[in-house]
Amino acid sequence: MDFTNYLTAIEKEIDSVVPLVKNLENGKWTEISFGKKAGEKSALDCLCASHIGPLLEPTRSLIDLGGKRWRPLLLVLCAKAQAFHDKKDASQIEKLAYKISPLVECIHTASLIHDDIEDSSDTRRGKPAAYITYGLDTALNAASWLYFQAPVCIENLDSDEKTKLRLYSLYAQETRRLHLGQAMDIAWHRDIEKIPSVEEYFAMVQCKTGTLSSLAAKTGTSLATDNQESVTRAGEIAARIGAGFQIIDDVINLTIGNPGKKRGDDIVEGKKSLPVILFMQKKGSGSSEAKSLRKCFEDAKVSGPLSDSVEKAISILTEAGAVEEAKQKGRSLIEESCRDFENLYGKSEYSEGISSLFHAMIPRTLFS
Repeated sequence: MDFTNYLTAIEKEIDSVVPLVKNLENGKWTEISFGKKAGEKSALDCLCASHIGPLLEPTRSLIDLGGKRWRPLLLVLCAKAQAFHDKKDASQIEKLAYKISPLVECIHTASLIHDDIEDSSDTRRGKPAAYITYGLDTALNAASWLYFQAPVCIENLDSDEKTKLRLYSLYAQETRRLHLGQAMDIAWHRDIEKIPSVEEYFAMVQCKTGTLSSLAAKTGTSLATDNQESVTRAGEIAARIGAGFQIIDDVINLTIGNPGKKRGDDIVEGKKSLPVILFMQKKGSGSSEAKSLRKCFEDAKVSGPLSDSVEKAISILTEAGAVEEAKQKGRSLIEESCRDFENLYGKSEYSEGISSLFHAMIPRTLFS
C-alpha cells in the first residue's frame, strides 16, 4: 500500500504544531501555545522568535532527522478502518485524524530526547543527541515542553467538548504509562543483579514502547466510534505490536546494529532486554554462564561499546539461542496483532493497510 499521500498530510500537520523557527509567525501559533493574543496587552508582549527558539530548535531538529512516522499513520488508518466498519462517512473522520496525528509523534520525539539523556547516549539518528548539541538544560526543557505542546492538536480539533475530553484522558493516561515503563527500565539497568521476569518485561515494554502505539490506535478509533470496548481492544492490539518492535529493536542492537547507534550499547547501558531475560531463565541466574554474562555487563560499563566485553556478551546470548528466540517472539507478536486488527475492524483496504505497514517495517536483513 502506498502511504505517500498519508505521510505528506501528516507532515503538514506536524509542521503546524512544531514549526521551524524561521517559519514562526507570532499570531495564532503563539496564542494557542502560550496564550499570547495579537493586539492584546500582556506580559508576553515582548515575546519573539529568540525566546521560542530554545524550545523549537532541539525538538524540530530531531523531527527533521527522520523517523518512520508509523504512529501517526496508524492513528489515521485506525480512524478510517473503524469508520468503514461502522459504515460512516469517512471524510470528516479522516480530516480529524490528520489534525490530531502529530499528538503521538510529538510525545515520541520528546521521549527520545529524554531517553538519550537518561541513557547517556551520544547519538540519535546518526547525529549528536540533542543534549550534546544544545546543552543538557535546554534539551531537558524543550522535551518537557513538547509533551505539553502535543495536546494542542486536541485543542485545535473541530469537535465537540465531550470528544476532546475523552481524547485528553487518553493522552494523559498513556503519557503517564510511558513514564512508568521508563522508570521500570531505568531501575533494572541500574541494578546489575536484577533480572525481571518475562511478565515484568512485557509490562515494562508495553508501557515504554507500546503505549504510544496504543495511544495512536485508541485515538484514531475514538474519532470514529463511542464504543469503548472497540477503543480498548484497539489499544491492546497496538501495544502488543509496539512491544514486538521493541523486541526486534533489542535483537538488532545485538546483531546488525541500530542505524545511528553503536552495536551492543544496550549491554553498556545494562539493559535487561528480552534476550538477556530468556538466557537467564534458560541457564538459571546462579549458573556459571549467568555469572559470565554479568561480568561482561560490568566490564562493558567501563570499556564502552565495540569492546571485547560487549562482543563476548553478544556471543554468549547468541550461542545460547536467546537472541533467535527473542527475534521470533517479536515477529510473531507483530503478525498475530495484525490479524487481530483485521478481526476487529473487518476486512478493508484500511485494515489491510495496517498489516501492510507493519509487515513492511519488519527488517528483511534480520529475517533473511
